[in-house]
Amino acid sequence: MATQRATPAYDTLAGTWKKLHHFSHLQALASWDRMSMMPSGGNAARAEAMAEMDGLLHSIRTDPQLRSYIDAAESEPLGDLDKANLREIRRDWRSANALPADLVQRQSLANATCEHAWREQRPANDWQGFLENFRAVLKCSRAQAAFLSSETGLKPYDALMDFYEPGMTSEKLDVLFDDLLTWLPDLVRKVRLKQASQNVLPPVGPFSRAAQHAVGLEVMTLLGFDFNAGRLDESAHPFCGGVPEDTRLTTRYRDDDFVGSLMGTIHETGHGRYEQSLPRDLLGQPVAWARSAGIHESQSLSFEMQIGLSRAFVGLMAPAIVKHFGTQPAFDAENLYQHLIRVQPNFIRVEADELTYPLHVILRYRIERDLIEGRVEAEDIPDVWDKAMAELLDVDTCGNYKNGCMQDVHWAEGLFGYFPSYTLGAMYAAQWFAGIRRQVPDFDTRMAFGELHLAFDWLKTNIWAHGSRLTTEELVIRATGTPLDATHYRRHLETRYLGD
Repeated sequence: MATQRATPAYDTLAGTWKKLHHFSHLQALASWDRMSMMPSGGNAARAEAMAEMDGLLHSIRTDPQLRSYIDAAESEPLGDLDKANLREIRRDWRSANALPADLVQRQSLANATCEHAWREQRPANDWQGFLENFRAVLKCSRAQAAFLSSETGLKPYDALMDFYEPGMTSEKLDVLFDDLLTWLPDLVRKVRLKQASQNVLPPVGPFSRAAQHAVGLEVMTLLGFDFNAGRLDESAHPFCGGVPEDTRLTTRYRDDDFVGSLMGTIHETGHGRYEQSLPRDLLGQPVAWARSAGIHESQSLSFEMQIGLSRAFVGLMAPAIVKHFGTQPAFDAENLYQHLIRVQPNFIRVEADELTYPLHVILRYRIERDLIEGRVEAEDIPDVWDKAMAELLDVDTCGNYKNGCMQDVHWAEGLFGYFPSYTLGAMYAAQWFAGIRRQVPDFDTRMAFGELHLAFDWLKTNIWAHGSRLTTEELVIRATGTPLDATHYRRHLETRYLGD
């Protein structure tokens, strides 16, 4: 005779969140389709349908009975895994209950409308057209932040950021970013001075989109992406969407430059490998969720920066580049490596070099924090942006909205609080690879011979397999022995750019 579990409240909650998982599966694929494949005429209907779905999911999460189940489950005899699930359920429930249902639906519709219009407004440099839709997005996001702030006691911006990076605050970020600014600009100057004397040949285009796509697929295969559970397509802004069992990556192409699409594909492949490697036997439970946006970005930046920009990996992917683009002097492996690590401040964040990338992130973090907390209004963004670009990167974006404040999809989609995750991810990634090299001292030599599994095995054991069982800090300490330590990041950059 089977014994009955003495956890009825927890079991009810687990069933509810399994249902949410199934609905979210369809929602994720509908979102990917809207941003990559859907014809423009379908946007209004899709936006309304997705707003309705957001409202449905919100109503499930805010069922009044759930509070009593959560409280009762706290007293039930739960194992460690179930306790971790309950921690994440309570967190999800608390966030949902802080928000009125009508705001959730209005926000979903405003975000979808703004993002869809942004796809045409950005290439047209149409700031005024974008501003009209964006005001509605900002209004909803400020309301969301106010409700979450009231519930959590956090500052409004911190309450939004807590959704992506639990436990992180603007106060902690300011310490990290202010420290970064004490040494990074000087490092950029030193490296640019060093590189000025180097003769590096740039690749000569044009590069057909079909060839770029083929190179991307080969490099994704080299990086272990499972094409039985995912695919690569094209979109206005690169992203990783879908679900762990069906992971959808996108990139974008330029005929005059293949590097942006290639590195974007490598970046998204890191996201994809993380999604595909989350604990399959636990899917449908909150512990199988990705831990945080910063940890997610640490995987994409492990692939893009730690692996993708290494001399060893450039040597591994050079044959695919020659195979699909033909032979030219710039494709010599060492020249290609030097080209990829060239430091040159420019307009575009996703095409920025590794050294100036964090400056793009700090700029966005400061602006979106001030937007949410009312110190900057929507119409002020171009002026604030232009001044910050001149100060941090010495780049002039005046009047160049498409390559300035309109370049990212995040604000159009209402993703305020996400940008810091990129630099946090770069810091985490440097700490992961310091740990890998401690475990495998000859890692770089072995990677040059194709032993990429050494990195993948470490990441799977220490990051991927844990999902959300641990908090972010617990995960970092368990993986590396210490909390986040930005000195690994500085050491990585100085070694790569000044050590050779």
